[in-house]
Amino acid sequence: MPWFLYLLECKNGSFYSGITVNLESRFQAHLNGRGAKYTRANPPLKILASKSYIDRSLASKAEAKLKALPRDKKLAFFAFNAN
Repeated sequence: MPWFLYLLECKNGSFYSGITVNLESRFQAHLNGRGAKYTRANPPLKILASKSYIDRSLASKAEAKLKALPRDKKLAFFAFNAN
């Protein structure tokens, strides 16, 4: 089963990233206040981008790389990084 790295846009204009095996279910959890503590305080508006990975390890490593990037580079990460 693939893992997904995702990037959300929140109501306060911030980005939130995470990993999951079920992107739609996880997004609904964030919308319903059952996601991360951050998205309970800063509800998401939409999924900006997502990318699939063959396992959790690769998805976690990609998430760490994504979180280390400045905001203006985060969307480009999804376009230019191979699995």
